[in-house]
Amino acid sequence: MRANRKELLLQVYDTLLAALGPQNWWPAQTPFEVILGAILAQNTAWSNAAAAIANLRRNGLLSLASVCGINTPQLEALIRPSGFYRQKSGKILAFCRHLATKWNGSLEEFLALEMERLRAELLSIRGIGPETADSIVLYAAFQPSFVVDTYTWRIFSRHGWVEESISYDDLREFFMEAMDPDVHLFQEFRALLVRIGHLYCRKTPLCQQCPLCVFMDA
Repeated sequence: MRANRKELLLQVYDTLLAALGPQNWWPAQTPFEVILGAILAQNTAWSNAAAAIANLRRNGLLSLASVCGINTPQLEALIRPSGFYRQKSGKILAFCRHLATKWNGSLEEFLALEMERLRAELLSIRGIGPETADSIVLYAAFQPSFVVDTYTWRIFSRHGWVEESISYDDLREFFMEAMDPDVHLFQEFRALLVRIGHLYCRKTPLCQQCPLCVFMDA
């Protein structure tokens, strides 16, 4: 079963890569920017998160020290384009406080933790759920924790590869148990799934136009 699942997943990956090309995700210059983006992208389109990050960049606020040094109203105003800006400012500051108090402000040491310990500690921080934590582990720490989301669930449940009732953790394990722990592969695969979900596997799907239509009878 594991071998069959691995073969299926690699076939899906190869099909998406051939159709869409490399996505080169995550678009960030530093690990801290990845973390900001992962929080700001919660419950919004990436374009809105990117607008908030652009505001922070223009104000020289893309480092841990600079973000920790501003007041809450200023941060809220700058990240307003991402939506839910009050909640997200609290989440960003909670992460900064955690790093400052537990790791003496050393993001490098924090991200160097063993993967499962890093993931667990991220999940202990207010406002960081599984998808955000896995995004940070994969794209900021460069450790192989597969990220799943609504698009992943929608694609794989519609094809009948997973149950509709599958949990986040079980869907994540669906990938991680079958595939080799390859950071680049995980990064690219997740980005391709997001792209195909955005283009075709919407709430009202465009199945006949989707590159994965070749699997409809699989």
